[in-house]
Amino acid sequence: MQKCGMCMLPHDHISPLVRGFRGSLGMKTLPAEMISRNNYSVWNILKKCIGMELSKIAMPVVFNEPLSFLQRMSEYMEHTHLIHKACTLSDSIDRMQVVAAFAVSSVASQWERTGKPFNPLLGETYELIREEEGYRLISEQVSHHPPVSAFHAQSLKQEFEFHGSIYPKLKFWGKSVEAEPKGTMTLELLKYKEAYTWTNPMCCVHNIILGKLWIEQYGTVEIVNHSTGDKCVLNFKPCGMFGKELHKVEGHIQDKSKKKRRVIYGKWTECMYSVDPKVYETYKKSEKKSGGDSKKLKQVMYLISVVCEAGDAEEMPEVQETVTVIPGSALLWRITPRPAHSTQMYNFTSFAMTLNELEPGMERLLAPTDCRLRPDIRAMEIGDIDLSSTEKERLEEKQRASCRERSMDEEEWSTRWFQLGTNPHTGAEDWLYTGGYFDRNYTDCPNIY
Repeated sequence: MQKCGMCMLPHDHISPLVRGFRGSLGMKTLPAEMISRNNYSVWNILKKCIGMELSKIAMPVVFNEPLSFLQRMSEYMEHTHLIHKACTLSDSIDRMQVVAAFAVSSVASQWERTGKPFNPLLGETYELIREEEGYRLISEQVSHHPPVSAFHAQSLKQEFEFHGSIYPKLKFWGKSVEAEPKGTMTLELLKYKEAYTWTNPMCCVHNIILGKLWIEQYGTVEIVNHSTGDKCVLNFKPCGMFGKELHKVEGHIQDKSKKKRRVIYGKWTECMYSVDPKVYETYKKSEKKSGGDSKKLKQVMYLISVVCEAGDAEEMPEVQETVTVIPGSALLWRITPRPAHSTQMYNFTSFAMTLNELEPGMERLLAPTDCRLRPDIRAMEIGDIDLSSTEKERLEEKQRASCRERSMDEEEWSTRWFQLGTNPHTGAEDWLYTGGYFDRNYTDCPNIY
């Protein structure tokens, strides 16, 4: 029997019935357009929550998007081609700059995604197989209080493993909601026996009460190659005065001797470039001397406009979506344009459109805990907000009842596919995949729906 994948699964486990797992059938749109939020006031819900952590606050489903947070996490994999490219590069610095581009690309889908994903139920899972992209992914909600989501993606050709566990902390600050995605990302390139780790930047949604919602990401992201000692430090810049820094990312790669080898720059909403540090410094000095005079700057740079097709939504604050490209720069990554109807579909990317697709015959192969089987998310996807709200309340009450029952019986919740352990590269506590999910033996999975 033909084998494939890191666990050497029989090939017939990736059968035509599983095509929907991969999204490769190409669901181009959602069954219904985004539900209007004009008649709902988030202020009435959040006005007593300033400075509080929001994971325990019940929000009306109208402020959600029809995906679970587990599905939202799988969007890290949209630009997996960058990992495949890194696997082909012989130089560790070249690999690092592509890994850095992947780290930036993995959070790019958050641009204008102001809807809140559904909180996963304890024990909820999500699988995604992308045979054409050469990977498969499994995720599980491993803790409810605090909410922790774990994922593990692996190459079908034993090229890489990508895994992590996320504890998203949400806080309301009066006019904005700040999300801190606590948790470490680990990417292992098996051919080179390399492991890279990093944490994602902070994310903030502005104008929660009045005005148009807009998103920025900020903070320092440090990517470490634990095998070579190479390091990439990326600064996701906050908006700043007049929006000049909005979406900008700048940083550098240094080797183990702390010598700067490359400068990385761009915007997390558009593209990332790499350039020699000396060229970068020369450009910056020339820019400073010119005082921003475009005629003088033309002698040392050229401007490339990067068209961002994210629907007709207006940026807040309004900034010119262009990246100034320094001569001698190499393009590392460019975002995939969103479909023209994205703004009517929760600002989903084409990739996100496919994540909840459920083809006939899939149910008998999926784990009964898979997100695609959640009735509240499915109801919202088809535009039935009342049914979605009713089902969400039912599922949450069922989860609370199960928790009470375990407490009375003095039983601890047992995770199915991940175990709490130690990340071998950082030494920190982490949720690690125990294997076996794709053997498709789900007889002991909990009944959570």
